[in-house]
Amino acid sequence: MFAGKNPQNLQHKRNRRFSSSNNLIKPSLEGKQEMHMLLFAATPALRMAPPVMQVRDQVARTGVNRIDTGRYSGGVVPTRTPTGELVVPVQGGSLRTWSFRSPAVEQVQVVLSTEGRPLDADVELWHGPDNTPCKMRVYCENGELRPFSAVIETPRGPNTIAIRNIGQLEFPFAATVSAERVGQPTEECLASSKVVQGGALRTYAFDPRVDSVQVLLKTDGRPLNARIELLQGPNNNKQVIELYTEDGLDRPFLCFLETIGSGNVVRVVNTSPVEFPMTASVVPYVINENMAVNDVVVGGDAGW
Repeated sequence: MFAGKNPQNLQHKRNRRFSSSNNLIKPSLEGKQEMHMLLFAATPALRMAPPVMQVRDQVARTGVNRIDTGRYSGGVVPTRTPTGELVVPVQGGSLRTWSFRSPAVEQVQVVLSTEGRPLDADVELWHGPDNTPCKMRVYCENGELRPFSAVIETPRGPNTIAIRNIGQLEFPFAATVSAERVGQPTEECLASSKVVQGGALRTYAFDPRVDSVQVLLKTDGRPLNARIELLQGPNNNKQVIELYTEDGLDRPFLCFLETIGSGNVVRVVNTSPVEFPMTASVVPYVINENMAVNDVVVGGDAGW
């Protein structure tokens, strides 16, 4: 089959074919490299400044003034003036609640007032589901002259204050519940407490110069059931508070009563059995020093 053919010639032909195939491949690779070079040449090079290190001495020599940032502090600037506590109207037969989720709120002050009409309300403290550690029934003959003001202990939040107007629709009142600027008992009030046994009562008469009194009730950890009455004249109740507290040591009760006019008497009754005594302190809070003892008093509800 291969007669007459030189094997060296065949090997030479094969080498020529292989070299020719390599020559066909090389131009394609060189073309790709040229295309990449053209793309890089079309893109402008980014010129960046070389990094320069500045030493403290060099900065001082250049005369650059440093700003002391310790004199400046960030904060939010209010754009409106504070409006104070929010006064919420409570219509007859309606319920309003105030929730305090923060455990930092340990006391709140509740103030109820009207425009001269009677005030009849239920005030409760809710701590958890179906748990009412403190509740009271409040009645005022005139909510404008004698508003209800009391401090309720709210330890271990969250807590909710519930106020219900149990009066008729024609007798609304305004309610304010605040956790700031809460009233505190004076040193005289803390030092003048007396024991009131279960079922007993104590009365405290005040001079006409006394404009308001403070009442503090507490126990040694037992439940507290009491009734506080403000009388002006024989059996003439101007304000009545019926109180219940499950722990009189953890949740003492403090309230402020307006004693306008003369003949004001505060009566404190321990409605618990004899096994549950309590301590009561009733002392003047605001005294009108400008009033003389011999001044004429016109009407029991007249102001000075």
